[in-house]
Amino acid sequence: MTFPALRLSGSPYDQGLAHGAALRDRIEHNRDVYFDRFWREGGVAREEVLRRAALYQGVIARENPDYAAGMSGIAAASGLPELEIVALNVRYEILYDAFVVRTQELYGADGCTAFALAPQATASGHLLLGQNWDWIPEVKGAVVESTTPGYPQTLAFTEAGIFGGKIGLNSAGLGLAINGITTVDDDWARLLKPFHVRCYEILQQTSIAAAQAVLGRSERACSGNFLLAQRPDQAVNVEAAPTVTNELGWQDGCIVHANHFVDPDALGVVEPPDPDVRRYSCRRHDRLEGLLRAAAPVRLSDIQTALRDHGTVPRTICRHEDLQAPIDEQYRTVTSVIMDLETLQMWISDGPPCTYDYDMLSLQASAPPV
Repeated sequence: MTFPALRLSGSPYDQGLAHGAALRDRIEHNRDVYFDRFWREGGVAREEVLRRAALYQGVIARENPDYAAGMSGIAAASGLPELEIVALNVRYEILYDAFVVRTQELYGADGCTAFALAPQATASGHLLLGQNWDWIPEVKGAVVESTTPGYPQTLAFTEAGIFGGKIGLNSAGLGLAINGITTVDDDWARLLKPFHVRCYEILQQTSIAAAQAVLGRSERACSGNFLLAQRPDQAVNVEAAPTVTNELGWQDGCIVHANHFVDPDALGVVEPPDPDVRRYSCRRHDRLEGLLRAAAPVRLSDIQTALRDHGTVPRTICRHEDLQAPIDEQYRTVTSVIMDLETLQMWISDGPPCTYDYDMLSLQASAPPV
């Protein structure tokens, strides 16, 4: 296993302590990477980042005290100031707001490609879910298995310093994959429940209906896409704009989503005027859907092959840095994840899957105790 793999238990604060102690060096590294990117990509200086973090600290404490306690534990054990940890946990709101404000200078929110396959479309007869998560190349991740009293056990990928998990599954057979999407109405200053807190809450649910409710209970500061699935055969993709949501279901046993709203006009939202984002996102969406449909009934090896694909240059499903571009415009596939929601297994790569092998984990035996 190349990513650090942690097994955490106890209260959220105790889990945060273990996270912070085990990943201290990676958390400090991610802090440095993000504060640099906040300035390079968004023009947000350190003092302003910390000011925004202080505002969101109160929001998170109000909306989810357990998440706030987890961040406090990470800060205490890592030795970093708590506002720096909060900044990592609301980096989505800080950077995705920047993508909107400065979109004509940037690539924008472009890179992740996710899928769900119904049992009738797979060779195993199991519900499969996964994605390539494309992001800043230097960001360091981890896999965390968490046991919290009163909630399902979870197995998820996260970034070092971000509490909980963002791509993963739980013992109720519920899974989550994500995509960044944007509208011109995205605004960090709404000070609403952050993206990563919603991911954490989704993975605590025991039903897909309850997971959908997490997205519908309140409006959002910034848009996000959430692909939810639960064994034996349920799946729904929720495009969540700041004030409205759109739900997409099975299309002949398959759901694929990338970094664009499928029909922004029908939903009444306006995407930022960066034509490359939508064009390249649509190409990746169509390419992955075509590869998966052509392989039916789809085997694990077929999915791995599809997620290694380079057929849509320059923004491919398996993405690599454009070394000719400025550093703040470089992205790559940081991890590729495939989940079997029937067996509660996960296959995950530490980097582009064309180069780095998949490691297999299962929910009950994913890591030694920390």
